[in-house]
Amino acid sequence: MSTTAKLALLEEYARIAQAMAAPARLQILEALAQTERGVDALAARTGLSVANCSQHLQNLRRAGLVTARREGKQVIYAVSDLVVLDLMAGLRRLAERNRTQVRDILAAIADGEHGAEPMGRDELERRLQEGTVTVLDVRPEDEFVLGHLPKAVHLPPAAIPDAPAFVQEGRDVVAYCRGPYCLYAEEAVAALRRAGRKARVLEGGWPEWRAEGRAVSRSR
Repeated sequence: MSTTAKLALLEEYARIAQAMAAPARLQILEALAQTERGVDALAARTGLSVANCSQHLQNLRRAGLVTARREGKQVIYAVSDLVVLDLMAGLRRLAERNRTQVRDILAAIADGEHGAEPMGRDELERRLQEGTVTVLDVRPEDEFVLGHLPKAVHLPPAAIPDAPAFVQEGRDVVAYCRGPYCLYAEEAVAALRRAGRKARVLEGGWPEWRAEGRAVSRSR
């Protein structure tokens, strides 16, 4: 490979990294990993102004991280490729390993305790079939209604402090939420562990489970 070609490739790789280098854009990708949305819905979900959200979407689109299609007068955005989910998860793993600040934030959520290892999706699928685990979905209600893991119990984010009341005593619990950047599951597990319950976080979240073609349920 010529030096010119290699530099051109590196420039394209860097363009993707630059497109992700803003917290607001990571929020947008997290929201789109749940379901495709228009800019108004994305702005409401992320707390951004419509104009600011639209500008971030254009950066993500130019980098190939999101796609856009027209539906009537509205433009609908979606994550462009399942590899985007891998990229988001890899970023969190890298940050946890190499950024003390990240580990400190996660430790504070868990009250300084080192929690159990996350439960893998294969293990959870097996235990769901066996009926030996309670699954908590701690995403917002509208996302839960669109789709969730089979037999999942919905725990609204606002009800996380009351998580033990949602679970039968003596049952093992696994909590999941929106993917690698969502902290609702960690917060729910911390609340359960404070109450003396056995609880773990699912490795990944709803987007990864759905992307692998595993069974899902819908409320409508």
